[in-house]
Amino acid sequence: MKKVFSFILVALISSAVSLGTFMWLNDNEPNHNTAIPEPAVKANAWPAAFSPATSQAIETDFTKAAEEVVNGVVHIKSTKMPDQQSRSFSGNPFFDQFFGGQGYSQQPRVGMGSGVIITKDGYIVTNNHVIQESDELEVTLNDNRTFNAKVIGTDEATDLALLKIEADNLPIVKMGDSDKLKVGEWVLAVGNPFQLNSTVTAGIVSAKARNVGMSGNNMGIESYIQTDAAVNPGNSGGALVNTKGELVGINTALLSETGNYVGYSFAVPSSIVAKVVSDLKQYGNVQRAMLGIRISDINEQLAKEKNLTTKEGVYIGVVEERGAAMDAGLKEGDVIIGINGIKIKNMGILQEQISRYRPGDKITVEYIRDGKSNKKDITLRNYKGNTEIIKGSGIEILGAAFKELSDNDRREYGLRSGVQVDGIKDGKFREAGIRNGFIILRINDNSVNSAKDVEKIYNNIMKGQSPEKVMFIAGIYPNGKSGYYAVNLTD
Repeated sequence: MKKVFSFILVALISSAVSLGTFMWLNDNEPNHNTAIPEPAVKANAWPAAFSPATSQAIETDFTKAAEEVVNGVVHIKSTKMPDQQSRSFSGNPFFDQFFGGQGYSQQPRVGMGSGVIITKDGYIVTNNHVIQESDELEVTLNDNRTFNAKVIGTDEATDLALLKIEADNLPIVKMGDSDKLKVGEWVLAVGNPFQLNSTVTAGIVSAKARNVGMSGNNMGIESYIQTDAAVNPGNSGGALVNTKGELVGINTALLSETGNYVGYSFAVPSSIVAKVVSDLKQYGNVQRAMLGIRISDINEQLAKEKNLTTKEGVYIGVVEERGAAMDAGLKEGDVIIGINGIKIKNMGILQEQISRYRPGDKITVEYIRDGKSNKKDITLRNYKGNTEIIKGSGIEILGAAFKELSDNDRREYGLRSGVQVDGIKDGKFREAGIRNGFIILRINDNSVNSAKDVEKIYNNIMKGQSPEKVMFIAGIYPNGKSGYYAVNLTD
């Protein structure tokens, strides 16, 4: 800070010396009895380049946008209670053998984040990582009213979640159009960093369609808006708005070795947020359209190795069997350069464009093959390889929905069987500590491959004569970590 102050002081002194010298030279200039013209810029007037009429981008007033947004951004407190499975079954020899005698913490784990009210009747969008694994969610409004929130749905791929509180006539943040954002445009980040409620910071859009590999999920969709607006722990799930106060993104992450802001922050664009929210409200899970390809960005090395004629676009490395791309005739080595007339420069832009559609939607793909540009009309499919809408099936008491693993998932995780938990709400699974994304391999020593298998085992347990109604579940998470749970089905 001292160095910065010294620099400013030196700059001011230098400016003063220069100005004084200029004035002395003017005062001492020989008079040739010629008329001195009126100065082009009078005292206290703005230079033309900085006149108020031409400097709106420099003198942006953020007060109106801030006033409109702060009341629509909430503080979220998530609480994870001590492991219920260990507390319920500890001391049971079979349980100890099944779970390896794992201990558990007596203290609840508390996390803080932000959320954005998007409807007057209490729908709130936030980050999935803000509410993940939580047993209790408490939402505090800017006027200090507090509500319990329930989870409507989550989407790990975009790190978004939709909550609901029971309230009416709430202040909202209007949905904006992130497609219209331009690099260099002013934006505001509104949230609750370090539990400092209703904090507003300003910055510019530094980049768009940024893919930085932070999701840690092979199915993750990254097409972030990068800004230099200060975002810190607690800002996650808060609003990124334009100067009109319109929501253009959900603040999600920052790149930092310390965990605090160092100049780079990232937000999920509102174009993705709107689609995810719509799907979660309508279907309970996201209807994800897929091309059925594995892709990579093009760099100098890849372009030389594959003898490509372009360095912009997305290179197709693998075309999946039974996928939309294979059906349409796309091949390994093709380079996608456009979707429905939108130029595709990198993976982030491609992912963002495809994420707007649902299975069954048709798109026009422009691609380069052997140096020539081609176009194909493609009907997008779901992970099962068809165009059906997939609704999360589940048993009400379990509080979970399930989806079957695709062939790609099985290869990726090295599995022959399994069904994935695709949405967690209040219920027995959450009580047992099962988290969204968990892949169930066996229940009570029975192999599991579908939601019907889970339902069948559940029904057999409930119809059985044994008074102990328990599901002993074994499986893994996508990161490879094993999980073992005992789900007590009795009230």
